[in-house]
Amino acid sequence: MLEYSHQPGSEAELNTKNMTDSEFCRMEHEETEEQGDLMEQMEENEELSEGEEKNHHVKTGEKSFRKAKTSCPQTGKRLPNKKSLKLHTSIHDGEKMHTCDQCGKSFARKGNLKIHMTIHSGEKPHSCDQCRKTFTRKCSLNEHIKMHTGEKPHACDQCGKSFARKDHLKDHIKIHTGEKPHSCDQCGNSFKSKVNLKHMKIHTGEKAHACDQCGMSFAQKGNLKIHMTIQSGEKPHSSDQCGKSFARKDHLKEHMKIHTGEKPHTCDQCGQSFAQKGALNAHMKIHTGQKPYPCDQCGSFTDASTLKIHLRSHSGERPFHCDHCEKTFTSASDLRVHLKIHTNEKPHMCSVCGMSFSILSGLKVHQKRHTGVKDHMCFDCGKSFFTAAELRLHKTVHTGGKPYKCSYCDQRFDWLQYVKIHEKIHTGEKPHTCDQCGKSFRIKGNLKIHMKVHTGEKAYSCDQCGNRFTSNLNLKMHEDPHWRKAAHM
Repeated sequence: MLEYSHQPGSEAELNTKNMTDSEFCRMEHEETEEQGDLMEQMEENEELSEGEEKNHHVKTGEKSFRKAKTSCPQTGKRLPNKKSLKLHTSIHDGEKMHTCDQCGKSFARKGNLKIHMTIHSGEKPHSCDQCRKTFTRKCSLNEHIKMHTGEKPHACDQCGKSFARKDHLKDHIKIHTGEKPHSCDQCGNSFKSKVNLKHMKIHTGEKAHACDQCGMSFAQKGNLKIHMTIQSGEKPHSSDQCGKSFARKDHLKEHMKIHTGEKPHTCDQCGQSFAQKGALNAHMKIHTGQKPYPCDQCGSFTDASTLKIHLRSHSGERPFHCDHCEKTFTSASDLRVHLKIHTNEKPHMCSVCGMSFSILSGLKVHQKRHTGVKDHMCFDCGKSFFTAAELRLHKTVHTGGKPYKCSYCDQRFDWLQYVKIHEKIHTGEKPHTCDQCGKSFRIKGNLKIHMKVHTGEKAYSCDQCGNRFTSNLNLKMHEDPHWRKAAHM
């Protein structure tokens, strides 16, 4: 094993004096010591070379070490002495003589073993005075402090993007060069940096990082940290625009695009842009017609999450419950929309007519009626519609299909919702009750119309005589005589 001298002027002391914190470690990659070893040795040997070259000239007047015979046989690199050469060649040989007696992991350098041991001891002696986060190594603390100061001294000469750490810049540059030097020997996937070869755990099934709360295991320590924030309910990343908080920083970044309006991902087929790449990928399936996720009962879907929610319509599973009225839903998003009924929250207002909506998608559909945009086209006849739901209903004209049959009679329907409403005729169920007079209705829309009797609201006006009505249907029934009279004049 290599011995490290403690005499003044020794190699170990030179290492400590010459090597800066940023050269010594790579923050946030403490589990990939082998990568750090290689970088450290390259930097260390260069500095040693310069330092010892000066010492040779001053003390002995001998020739420069450039002419010495201590050269690496693999790279040709010249080292100042045989001890440095031996340390350097151990990197190429894969020699790891320093082994942890706790877990058996081995290292090329004794210093890296000492740092690794702090993982087992839990020792983190270096604390940030801004946020009190602690670190095992001082250099990790120094890199962390740049997050608070905003210092990013390493700039890309291709696109100008700056980074707090030099190794992050090196990884970034590979985006421009397309370089992916690290390949998985199982599936052939290539990666820009060696740390991404943690991908190998997918093949081995290794999940070494376990949650001490629920026992769930993860292949990567970072994923465990994310999981732990979910367990704790902690959401440390907040939007300075609306105050909404997130467990993960990348989720906050995606959310901020809502405020900035940034939509960097554009469809090359129709020009529609999206804030997230995943949304673009899902959208592209509209053009390709790709629906790789089939329901074994009725059809196919573009993504797995939509299929999962759809399957609940067959199973009857509705796992999301409203605390106010006990109504249940197949998805969390449907529950969130429903809750706005209780709060009467309608934050999305039409700039043309002032009508407000509880959800943004409702406003967007409504605005199409002002602009006349019908972007859902039937490929069989060329007819266009405002919404995908209207298009689906129209398609049954061509297919002649009415897939939903009443369980009490032979009547069939285009939509599942229609058959559910129809079946209430058989059961006599009227779940929507007026809190003013107790009258009940099968359909919620009918209750809404009825409530206008109590409120006196008459939103629908006849443009022939000025009479007003509580519902659009009543208005149309009233207008019919006007139109018949006008036709006979």
